[in-house]
Amino acid sequence: MTATAPSSSNGAVRYTDHPHPRTIDHLQHHIKPPKTHDEHTGLNGRIGLFITVIVGTMWCAYLFTLLALVSLPSVLKQAGFGIGFDFGDGTVILVAWIAQTFLQLVLLPIIIVGQNIQARAADKRAENTYNDAVAVLHECREIQSHLKAQDDALTRILQAAGR
Repeated sequence: MTATAPSSSNGAVRYTDHPHPRTIDHLQHHIKPPKTHDEHTGLNGRIGLFITVIVGTMWCAYLFTLLALVSLPSVLKQAGFGIGFDFGDGTVILVAWIAQTFLQLVLLPIIIVGQNIQARAADKRAENTYNDAVAVLHECREIQSHLKAQDDALTRILQAAGR
């Protein structure tokens, strides 16, 4: 932040701007926002992230709903509310195994791996946002310095004009 006295009789203000390095990087397009796929995760991380993205869709929710509804007629029949058809008694056991064993014991840890990778990318984005805020604060201070130099120059001009 450098502002100096007028350099000529017309009262022009000499001001040298000192942009923040992050501002320069933004202006030159050197900074790009971090993405989840930028994380170096290895094969297990890529598989976990892929499954997390797939399971986190409405299509997967529809599929799980259909899976649950497949066993509904058999469960209703066993409860005494038969609706006239079912897929056999083995259907309840198969759906229960898928829901209780596979989905809970296998899919849950995979989803957690994917969420951890997504969280790391989110942390990097948050850090970039903080660094951007620091650069904006620096630029605001530069603007204030420039305005102060202009105010001083205007004051000197008015004093020289005899006011």
